[in-house]
Amino acid sequence: MQSRIESLSLIDTSIWQELQQAATQSGHEWRTMVLATLEGQTAQARCVVLREVDATARALLFYTDARSPKVQQMRAQPQGTLLCWSSRLSWQLRLSVMLEVETSGLEVSSRWARLKLTPAAQDYLSPLPPGSPLASQFQPERASRDNFAVVTATVASIDWLELHADGHRRAYFFDHSAHWLQP
Repeated sequence: MQSRIESLSLIDTSIWQELQQAATQSGHEWRTMVLATLEGQTAQARCVVLREVDATARALLFYTDARSPKVQQMRAQPQGTLLCWSSRLSWQLRLSVMLEVETSGLEVSSRWARLKLTPAAQDYLSPLPPGSPLASQFQPERASRDNFAVVTATVASIDWLELHADGHRRAYFFDHSAHWLQP
């Protein structure tokens, strides 16, 4: 069993190091996170793939189809929650985030230039919006990259939970401060 980190500042640093690894390592458990948003009074949750991390700005980036319902939800109410679990660490993170969707500009174009050379580009080239009924599985035509969107999730707070045989621990990180919580 691994030794435990005792300092809140080291836990915060470790969280951001793990997030940075998750953005570059396809097998990292935090690479795929659950994003929860609101649609009216109803919570909606779905998985998103972490693409980039800026620890200094406390920002996480993921991509989506600009026509997806989550984009409308984020624009109507830009607050959300990202949830991730690591069985290796026995850590759960709940990240309260502010969400911003971009569909044009240099930041979007430069990311599309890298992505368009990969099989993942097909996810954004469908002629139909996500969730549209299909007459068959085959879709021969493709749309333009206009459907590609970059979402920046700026972390407002982190609720960290460690499950451990020697006792569970929980901490809350907000605005460069931290304190322990009852698990």
